[in-house]
Amino acid sequence: MRRRKIFTKPPLRPNSDINVTPLVDVVLVLLIIFMVLTPLLDKDIPIRVPDTTKVETPEEVPPDQLVVGITPEGELLINSQKITEDEYVNRLKRMLAAKPPGEKLVFFMPDEKANYAKVIGALDGARLAGAETLGMMTELAEIVPGTGGAPGAPGTPGAPLSPPASPPPGTPSSTTGPSP
Repeated sequence: MRRRKIFTKPPLRPNSDINVTPLVDVVLVLLIIFMVLTPLLDKDIPIRVPDTTKVETPEEVPPDQLVVGITPEGELLINSQKITEDEYVNRLKRMLAAKPPGEKLVFFMPDEKANYAKVIGALDGARLAGAETLGMMTELAEIVPGTGGAPGAPGTPGAPLSPPASPPPGTPSSTTGPSP
């Protein structure tokens, strides 16, 4: 019996070179995607912009406008008249019943220090009373003579609220649409 010698190669060192084949594949896929999308970026999408219209601002505030105010102490005011929470909804119902459908609008002007829960309660009460649209006043309107507003300088503490004027264009305000 003869012995055979078997030679083995010493183990190779780990290959530390980066395999660039997957990198090239990814780069080629990205190149194809950009080549396909680039012509689409030049397409114009037609947009129809509405025409501008001039908004008329009324000189006088309608005397039958409803403004609900909330003082920092939580008192409710309807057109500068203090009322209790118990008679708030009934009083608004009577005032809104006299208005035709589509014109049942109530503006709210809470003091910035008023309790949030009182403001939400007043909004809910107005909906229960039949208000179709609720508006938030962002600025205290000036008192126009002949509209029933009590005298007092607007913006001063304790000054009564007056009916709102239409806000000038660009004044932020929010309204809610008709109730479902």
